[in-house]
Amino acid sequence: MNTLILAQGLPIDETLSTYSDLAFRTAFGIYVLALIASLIYYAGFRVEKVSPRQLAGAGGPGLTESTSLTDTGDENRASAGSMRWARIAQLFVTIAFVFSASSLVLRGLATDRFPLGNMYEFILATTVLAVGTGLVFLRKPALQVAWPFVLVPVLLLLFFGGTHLYSEAAPVVPALRSYWLPIHVTIISLGSGILLIPGVVSIMYLLRVWQPQGQEKGWATRLTRPLPAAETLDRLAYRTTVIGFPIFSVGILLGAVWAESAWGRFWGWDPKETASFISWVLYAGYLHARATSGWGPKKAAWINIAGFVVLAFNLFFINIVVSGLHSYAGLN
Repeated sequence: MNTLILAQGLPIDETLSTYSDLAFRTAFGIYVLALIASLIYYAGFRVEKVSPRQLAGAGGPGLTESTSLTDTGDENRASAGSMRWARIAQLFVTIAFVFSASSLVLRGLATDRFPLGNMYEFILATTVLAVGTGLVFLRKPALQVAWPFVLVPVLLLLFFGGTHLYSEAAPVVPALRSYWLPIHVTIISLGSGILLIPGVVSIMYLLRVWQPQGQEKGWATRLTRPLPAAETLDRLAYRTTVIGFPIFSVGILLGAVWAESAWGRFWGWDPKETASFISWVLYAGYLHARATSGWGPKKAAWINIAGFVVLAFNLFFINIVVSGLHSYAGLN
């Protein structure tokens, strides 16, 4: 029988809350296994040139990336190592994604509210959406080597959120009891989750530019050899940013509308608003630089990474350390 407890006069389903926490811990453990499997695949990656006819006759899942993403030669790259670890990592990621999404849903059911009322829930939602984005955009075999780069920040976020920022299931503070909560925060979470992917991919791009494909040398050979061609990574970072940036922009605009109804002004240069504006400018600058021939993709990649760093800074430092109108979005 479900146990109900009262928090601030509202019922909390303690049993569902316990199941939510259990699903969170299970997801974290499976993500660790996914990281280990992806690292084994990455470490054992060997490049060999194969013809399209050989690939067609290999059977099973192909080892090539669709030419719809790139025409740089990645379609002729394959791993001489077993693809078994790549498939295992993909399976673990999918299972962990289901558990983490279930944890978020159960938290909402336990509190009878939208589960985005504190930093723990926001981080959980952002990682769910980031991994979901990865499952969509990294499904091509040539891009599955990106999973270690994605899972490391995801695990760091979940660890920090589940330890230092964890909040017991409870109603939200009065300032967040608004219909704008599920609208504004969901869109911001979605935009932030999607933008995690191009931030990571831009780092991979700079590594590939540093060590061009087929010309790897020195101690970094094993680190960079599995990476796809620079053009592939640049195009992936650009496409995902093109999707994430408008969503993030809408989230900021709707936040301004909520601010007007809650505080009587659309914009007040609150620390979180300021940091959001800076990250928005950086992402807009990245898209402009990426589309302008004078800048080049390498300089644009640095701007994209800067935008991601400010986004992460806004998520943690601004919410937790700096005092402002958004301070209530931290711990309950």
